[in-house]
Order: sequence, then structure tokens, then C-alpha cells
Amino acid sequence: MKRAIPLVDLSKFVSGSATERMAFVQALGDAFHNIGFVGVINHGIPKALIDDFYAASKRFFALPVDIKKKYEVAGMAGQRGYTSFGKEHAKQSQVADLKEFFQIGQEVPAGHPFKAKYPDNVQVVEEPEYASLGFQLYRAFEGAGAQLLKAISIHLGLGEMYFDPKITYGNSILRSIFYPPITQEPASAIRAEQHEDINLITLLVGASAGGLELLNKENQWMAVVPEEDEIVINVGDMLQRLTNNYLKSTTHRVVNPPREDWHLPRLSIPFFLHPVSDMDLSCLPSCVTADNPLHYEPITAGEYLDERLREIGLKK
Repeated sequence: MKRAIPLVDLSKFVSGSATERMAFVQALGDAFHNIGFVGVINHGIPKALIDDFYAASKRFFALPVDIKKKYEVAGMAGQRGYTSFGKEHAKQSQVADLKEFFQIGQEVPAGHPFKAKYPDNVQVVEEPEYASLGFQLYRAFEGAGAQLLKAISIHLGLGEMYFDPKITYGNSILRSIFYPPITQEPASAIRAEQHEDINLITLLVGASAGGLELLNKENQWMAVVPEEDEIVINVGDMLQRLTNNYLKSTTHRVVNPPREDWHLPRLSIPFFLHPVSDMDLSCLPSCVTADNPLHYEPITAGEYLDERLREIGLKK
């Protein structure tokens, strides 16, 4: 089966020769510009950690609803802890997605100026390792994401360290999403309606069942089927905005399985890599040309996130 997205090897950038590094930068830049998605192998995220967090997530979502709801924190727009079934929808849709989720966010040392900005992560009494495993995975994703952004900033002519200060202690989110088995004819064939991600880049470890599709330039839906140890990376709207649409935040969705697989749940673990909230998302001057005139007004990452959380129903 032909791959829907290109595949790159992150170890070639992290520890390869100068030639291998530049080949990686070119391949990643081309993928982000042409299709907005790429598969990554040798990403440095330990498989055992992924497996352990998957197992803990399955145990958490198997808990009774009234117990899970103890971990739903009011007034937090779902940014920490549990969000119950049917709360979130895509921005152009009023139909809630068929999912529930748990989110883990950034942690900073005591006394850090961001301490007041970031609420504490939610600890689950019934699954005591859940938050700590999740945060270990969070840090591993952060490390891989930082390397990918180093490569893309070289591609953009910004120098390797452009994103580093903007993502150090950034407002990233690790989300564990549970799509329950389908027990009756659904109102829509879609588990998660078509959407674009808000953040800079998203890193996704292979879901426990298929269903992820992206919309290509020809307006066709293509199934994204990652290999065993591959993570899928896609450009988010913040990076598209920063580059004045040079890098593509591609529309994607999760479709329901064929009827014979309705009884199978789906567990998915994306990492939404966000910058610090005061990052200026004004378009890079180098990305504004006669052929690609300015598309966006200046805005900070925090202002943009707030606007989008309201659009998808997580913030009132």
C-alpha cells in the first residue's frame, strides 16, 4: 500500500553527519510545506514508556463514569484532568465528537514565573502511576518535538535555536483520548470531525485502531497508517500562521471503523506542542512575498489559543 505521508529518520538529524542532517532538514521542510504531515522513526521516545502509559490509560477509562468525573476540573477548559464524553466539537461543527479524554500539562519548578500560569496536574487515586507515567512521556515528546522544530527553523533560515526559548516551559498538552465502542447507529460516520490542530506541531503515537485520515491537495481523504514504531507529526495552525501559510496545517479527522469493528474501542495519544503564551505569532517577514502576501494580523500564542478553545466548546 502506498504511504499517504513521507517517512523520515530523526536519528539522522540528532546524530548524523552534516550531509545527513541537511537531507533531513530538506525532507522535513518539503513534507511540512507540501502535505503538512510526516512519519518519524528513531524518534527517541521509549516504546516501554508508550506501552506503560497506554496500559494505564486503558485502566483509567475503564473506571466507572462517576469516578472519572471526580477528575473533571471546572473552569479549566479541559486543560488538565478529565473531559467527559461529548464535550468537544470541531470549530465548524456543533455535533460533539465521540470521545472522552484526559490531559496532562506543563510543570515548572517552584518559584518559576510561570508557576501561577500552569495549574497542577491531576493525580488519579485509583491509578496512582497515571499522571507520573504521562509526565515522563510528556518530557520525551517535548525532546523529540524540540529536535523537529530545530530542523524546521534551519529550513526556514532562522538558525537552529529560534524556537528553543519559545517552547522552553511552553504550554504543551499530552492528551489521552478514548473513543468507546460504537453500540448503536451513530449520527455521523466520524469519531472526530474534520479539523486542524491549534498548536505548533502535534506528535502522535500510533493509535490502538486505525481511522486517522488527512485531506490532500486534491481534496481527497487519505488514510494515515503508521508503522509499528513510527510517530506521526503534523503542522498546527500556529506554525502555519507564523509562516504565512508556507507550512501547511492540514485538515484531518478520525472516521468510524467498519461495522464489524464497532465493538473495538480506540485509544489515541497525541502531544500538542505549544509555545509559551507570549510568543508573537506575527508572520515571519521572510514568508511574506509578492506571490504570498500577508494573510494574518499579529496575535500572541496565548490570545490565539483562547480564541480557538472558545470555538471548539472547551471554553465559554
